[in-house]
Formats: sequence, structure tokens, C-alpha cells
Amino acid sequence: MSERLLRVGTTYIPVSNVELSSEWYVNKLGEELGYKDEDKAILNFANQSIFLVKSKENQSSNFYDIYGEERFSITFEVNGLNSLEAIHKDFIDNQVRVGEIENRGHSGRNFVFYDLNGNKFDVWSELSPIFKEKYHISQ
Repeated sequence: MSERLLRVGTTYIPVSNVELSSEWYVNKLGEELGYKDEDKAILNFANQSIFLVKSKENQSSNFYDIYGEERFSITFEVNGLNSLEAIHKDFIDNQVRVGEIENRGHSGRNFVFYDLNGNKFDVWSELSPIFKEKYHISQ
């Protein structure tokens, strides 16, 4: 195989109400709305397209591991611990449901947050070295 997958271009997140959910992402997380109709909204979010797709009630992108632990399907990265702490505070100030900043035994720190549909996401304090190099980001 000579070709490789290069990036994740789009992520789909189930929501029960496209209007309320897109407003939440714009107002609470400061994301940019690119398109919206009655069935979906497209956000320019974390360097990719995030589609909020109208789904049946009580759907989420979460899953349970073999130990019964609810897991997130996406980890977002920020540039260092100071950035992680700042965004954690911003989320709290914007009344986003967040977990505590955690030490999970690997480099950096993490916390989880939830959207208004209960979709669980992770935030990590470590940017990928390839991303940092490509966009000339220093720590």
C-alpha cells in the first residue's frame, strides 16, 4: 500500500436538536458555525469539520469499555498545561459540565467535558509534535 490516510477531515456528533446544539457550541465553546439546516450543522472546530447530526433522543458518541467505564470518542489537544487550565476555567465560567484536571499517568494532564446532549469529550495538554512543527507552534 503506497498511500496513507493523512488526517481526520470530519467528525459526526449525534444531537437531538440541531438549533440548540449549534448555539451551544458557538456560545459555550466559541466555535464557528459554517452551515446549518434542520438536519445538521457544520462547525469549523479544532482544525476540522464537526457535523452535528440530528439523531434520535438519548443518542451520544460515548461508549462503554469492558470495565463498564463510559468513554469519549474524541480527545482535543491544547498547547500546554497553562492552556489546559485556562480553557478548563473558561468552560466552567461558561457553565459547561467539566471534570477535574487529571493526572492519568502519562505526559500532560487531561479533563473531560460534556455537551448539552451528553456527548463526552477529552482535552489533553499536549499538542502532537507533527502538528506543532507544521504550524510552527512552540511551547
